[in-house]
This record gives sequence, structure tokens and C-alpha cells, in this order.
Amino acid sequence: MAGQDFWKYCTTEEIGRTLRTFDLLKGMDVPEEAYLPCLYTVSNQIETHYHPVVIPKKSGGRRKLLVPDALLRTIQRNLLHHVLEEFQISEFACAYKKGTSIVDNARPHIGAKLVLKLDIQDFFDQITWILVYQNAFPGTHFPPAIRKMLTEFCCVRDRLPQGAPTSPTVSNLVMRPFDVHMGEWCREREIRYTRYCDDLTFSGAFAPEEVIRKVRGFLQVYGFELNRKKTRVLGRGNAQSVTGIVVNEKAQVSRAYRRKLRQEVYLFDRYGAKSSGEPKNGERERLRLLGKMRYVLSVNPEDVWFGNMYKKWKVGADSRKRTEEMQGISEEGGVAMKARVNEGCISCGACVATCPEVFRFDENDLAVAYADVTDETEAQAKEARDGCPVDVIDLEA
Repeated sequence: MAGQDFWKYCTTEEIGRTLRTFDLLKGMDVPEEAYLPCLYTVSNQIETHYHPVVIPKKSGGRRKLLVPDALLRTIQRNLLHHVLEEFQISEFACAYKKGTSIVDNARPHIGAKLVLKLDIQDFFDQITWILVYQNAFPGTHFPPAIRKMLTEFCCVRDRLPQGAPTSPTVSNLVMRPFDVHMGEWCREREIRYTRYCDDLTFSGAFAPEEVIRKVRGFLQVYGFELNRKKTRVLGRGNAQSVTGIVVNEKAQVSRAYRRKLRQEVYLFDRYGAKSSGEPKNGERERLRLLGKMRYVLSVNPEDVWFGNMYKKWKVGADSRKRTEEMQGISEEGGVAMKARVNEGCISCGACVATCPEVFRFDENDLAVAYADVTDETEAQAKEARDGCPVDVIDLEA
């Protein structure tokens, strides 16, 4: 029996009970009698629960976000953890999945004769309300009334917003049919395929024009278009870079990135904070460089130079931390609190929008903590931590 026909026997009371099982208001002090009215009110006035934020990208340009308020963000986080994460994401999707990173997206393409990189234009803006309704909340799992409400919680102005904690996972669910279809088509032709958000990568021995035609035709069914300006065909004579990682022979951060970082690390190691031009921010600079070395080693753990420097600096950092813990004070006389973004950032921008005084995007468009948490920024930093959809932000005293 079709899902739509089955659900016609579902009563209003049963819909209410089902909604309660999702625990969408967990963490909010809402009386039982106001539980369902609250959900219906928010879903019917969704646009009033967002505010726009514009964030500059390290790589240039600006990223426009629509950030939900505390109530809607709580609903979305609970929806993400209690409902959306129960659905399977395609094996070809490497972004917005716990335990995966840009390295996982790059590794399948190591040593390929040819690498083809394609980009979906205006990815999130092209994911419409109806695509979310059909793919994130299928009729086989939800009655129409619940499908509609949950879709409203994820969309605004009939589109999927960048800035909502649900958007990354929803985008993967929307793209699952495309990923499965393209993945099987490529497998039959011994072509390797991965997708990182809107970046599509194909590698092997094949005719690029054939793959481009196939991708364009299937994307058009969804209403997507390719960004022709970002199409790249890379042979072995080129630096085959996939999501910022060179894969010609082995996974490796670009030579230019490593050269620049090696110089920065050497100067700081030899001359200390004075080399950064900001002696007062020496500890912050040291942590920044440690984070960059950790990134290089996550891509290529066998890099001897960075491996040795990282171990040397890490031992010193651990020693200083133990001393500070014993003293219980920071150099400025107060309890020190540091923010850290762990591996697994999905670049949603929520923390950067919530607390730009502490978080920003790095060269790879991943969120990093670039400043200590002060009394003035503590509340916003905690809100950023609690609002992270993949729980990769830590605050430590």
C-alpha cells in the first residue's frame, strides 16, 4: 500500500503523539499543554525565527547565512539528532558526515590518470521545499501533516538555508538518489566518484565530456545546474587537487601551503612570539600553527619534518597546560578559557555567525577558534558550542 494511502487512517491524536516522540523541544521549558501549539506556531511563522548574517570568506567573497533563533535552533538540533540522523547517507557523500573529512573525499582519487572536478551552482539555494519534503521526509515514514511541519522547520522562503543545523544533513538526503545513481553508473565504468557538498569529483580513465553530459542531465531533473567556471579536467601533468589536497601520487597538502607553513613554524620556533609581529598574542599564534601542522599530518601522517615539530611543540604545550592547571590562573590573572574546533567541522558557519570574536573560517573554509574566550564573549561562545550541529566545539578552562 502506498505511503500516502496508508496515512489517511492516521488521526489527529496519533499525529500529536508521533510528534511528541521526536522530542523536538528537548532542552526548552515548555509546559505539556503548550507543546504542540508551540511547534505549530513556529512552523507557521518560520521566517520570523531567522536573521541574516554575512561572513567574509578567507578565499574571497562573502557567505550569506540565515541563522535561526534559540527556539528554532533547538527544534532543528533535536530534529537532526532524533530524526534525520536515523536515515542512511550515500556512501559517495563525504561532507557533513561524522567521522569523514576532506581527506576521505580525496583519497579515492590518488594516482588517477585523470581527475574531473565539477561544481553545483548555488547549491543550497537550489534545494527547494518540495525536494526536502520528498527526500528528507519520505511518505513511507511520515504522514503528510508531519512531513509538512518537519519540512517547514528545515526551510525558509521555500529554500534550504545555509546556517541552520539541519541543512547539511538534509542536503545529503536530497542528493542521495543522485549519488546512488551516479555512483553505480561510474562503478560500471571503473570511474571513482565522490561528492563533498557541491563539489563532484570523478577520477580514472574516461572521456570527460561523457561524464559531464550524464551529470548535467541528471542534475537538471532536480533543478540544479553546473557552475561551468569551476569545471576542471586535470591530467597527471597537473597538480590534481581535490578539496585542497593534492592526490597525484599520495594525499598531500599543496607544496605552497607546506612551504609557507614550514617558514612560519621555523621562525616561531627560533624567535618566538616576536616573529608573528604580535608578541602579546604569542600563545594564540602557537596554537594556530599547531592546528595547521595537525591538519598537514592528518592528510599525510608520514611527513617527517612536520611530525617532529608537532611532537616537540605538543610536549611543550602539555607541560605549560599542567603548570597553568596547578596554578589555576592565566597570565592575566583570571581563569583561562580556550575554544577548540575538533576534526569533523562541516563548515555550516553557525559558530562564526554566533561568536565571530572567537571563531572564523580558515583557508579551507573550516571553522577555527582564533581567540581566547573572555568574560565578554563567554555567553556567545557557549551558544556557539551548543549550537554546533556535529558537536565538535569544546570550551576548556
